[in-house]
Amino acid sequence: MTVTSTANDPSTQPAETPVPITDHEVFEAHIGGKLSVELSAPIDTQRDLSIAYTPGVAQVSRAIAAEPELVDKYTWTNRLVAVVSDGSAVLGLGDIGPRASLPVMEGKAALFRSFAGLNSIPLVLDTKDPDEIVETLIRLRPSFGAVNLEDISAPRCFEIEQRVIEALDCPVMHDDQHGTAIVVLAALKGAVRVLDREFADLKVVISGAGAAGVACANILLATGISDVIVLDSRGVVSSDRTDLTPVKTDLASRTNPRGVSGTAADALAGADVFLGVSAGQIAEELIASMNDDAIVFALSNPDPEIHPTVAAKYAAVVATGRSDFPNQINNVLAFPGVFAGALDAGARRITENMKIAAAEAILSVVADDLARDKIVPSPLDPRVAPAVSAAVAEAARADGVA
Repeated sequence: MTVTSTANDPSTQPAETPVPITDHEVFEAHIGGKLSVELSAPIDTQRDLSIAYTPGVAQVSRAIAAEPELVDKYTWTNRLVAVVSDGSAVLGLGDIGPRASLPVMEGKAALFRSFAGLNSIPLVLDTKDPDEIVETLIRLRPSFGAVNLEDISAPRCFEIEQRVIEALDCPVMHDDQHGTAIVVLAALKGAVRVLDREFADLKVVISGAGAAGVACANILLATGISDVIVLDSRGVVSSDRTDLTPVKTDLASRTNPRGVSGTAADALAGADVFLGVSAGQIAEELIASMNDDAIVFALSNPDPEIHPTVAAKYAAVVATGRSDFPNQINNVLAFPGVFAGALDAGARRITENMKIAAAEAILSVVADDLARDKIVPSPLDPRVAPAVSAAVAEAARADGVA
């Protein structure tokens, strides 16, 4: 049995100049949801019915009862991703609850199918209690092979992800954190290569200390950038502040090596990279205060932290999360291939090396065509997911988690 998207497969569609989307088009495309279930074999005859259901299915169930590992061969479990959310931090909409978040989770499942050929099931949970969310996924574990956590608010998302990873023997990833971080790493390496700069020498300012901001800081630190400053709504996340959460306290201890304090203006003066993963706006004069050949990733949707045409007056490379400007940094470049590679390898978890391998694979797809307006492939490039999947599977085996 296969879950499929009812929309056209975007991986086979050529990139087009974006045109305005009408409300009518949007609602029409969502009538009845975006997913359906199709059979992997027809049930047209009495014989088909006897094989697919009773009495034939009993033989398969008995076999699995005797040898539980046969479930991977005779069901779809080992290729099924559960897309799980509590609806507390959905896109730019915030805490809209599980029912309103379901169209987004269906869309995520459609992308899994379209880009990586993976089956996935949206599960929206009517609770924000970390204990209840973790317990629910433990009880549901026999039904799926991997967990994509989605749109869960910080700081609960950090605890929930870690506890689910520890509780389950399968790949688990909170995409808002790590999908974003993977694509940001790929894009930043592409920008550095285009500008002929040294990656490790960059001074990076991250606006946003939530799920995406923390994960981006972690992956940049892990790959050699030491000068990272993180901003929250009150300014620089620094060790001299007394109002930090435990997550931010830990972040402050590992970032900001020059001891900068104060506001965004203090952080951005002389910086090389601005990475926006929050809804906060950044004034033009602050981007103007950055170093020459600056790099600006203004990723908030639908409204970037600074408009890309304004940022381009001062920055050598500009990226957004939007499809109507060059250099779209979109998580769909990462998560389908990451989960496909992890499942292909039979990985028990997703490691940091697997995430870094995914970023390198994304960059490799566009390496021969790099330009200031093309630092990552198009989200519709059909080469991306296979490249990421292969690299992630290889890293899983190298890390010993396959």
